[in-house]
Amino acid sequence: MESTHSPGSGGATADGPGGARFLAGRTALITGAASGIGRACAVAFAQAGAAVYVVDRAADAAKEVAAEIGGTCLVTDLSDPGAVDALPDDADIVVNNAGLQHVAPVHEFPPERFALIQRVMVEAPFRILRRTLPHMYAQGWGRVVNISSVHGLRASPYKSAYIVAKHGLEGLSKTVALEGAEHGVTSNCINPGYVRTPLVEDQIAGQAAHHGIPESEVVASVMLDRTAIKRLIEPAEVAAAALWLCSPHTGYITGASLPVDGGWTAH
Repeated sequence: MESTHSPGSGGATADGPGGARFLAGRTALITGAASGIGRACAVAFAQAGAAVYVVDRAADAAKEVAAEIGGTCLVTDLSDPGAVDALPDDADIVVNNAGLQHVAPVHEFPPERFALIQRVMVEAPFRILRRTLPHMYAQGWGRVVNISSVHGLRASPYKSAYIVAKHGLEGLSKTVALEGAEHGVTSNCINPGYVRTPLVEDQIAGQAAHHGIPESEVVASVMLDRTAIKRLIEPAEVAAAALWLCSPHTGYITGASLPVDGGWTAH
């Protein structure tokens, strides 16, 4: 774990859902913050005034994000329980975003890969919340935003580990919502469909092989088949939803799963 910047030492100003820099004085811990949705969240939360812990195992990219927003870079392998337990415990906001994917049918799925995905996407969020909730409880305010997926609500073939992990994250989120309510802490999931991120782009070859179609057809024929809005979601759109869940007028929203899926779950 490496710290390169102090949280809140800079960053752009912006109007958020609660007014300009409505998170000033708050600290947000965001996992998987070096790219994709996590990076978009780090930028959005910093613009809203929060001090941001940029947590990622990709050291160079995480340092760049932290330098851009004036945050703290914490180079951490979330598959290592000891490293997770060494993360700061003073976050007012936790955004559990980090994840990974592996595409294979259940009977061919590598058990070690299945276990790794659970450690990163279920156990690490649990360990982070186990450490940070006491701080939130003590001050009577906290926000937990879990970046789940439409696959936390629906299943698809060839993604057993990812789907199991996202369903587990949904259960953790609801449990924290029930336990945290009396302490002023809310916990919610955001459920995007396919977002324009490296994680999604890396799936295209695997999806093409398992479906027996060219890679060029994967986005239209597989990824967007069940959505009404025929485009990938942009990371900034997910970040905006995460920021909204931390705004002054969403304190009664907890235990929810917010689809940002272009109509996928409307079927």
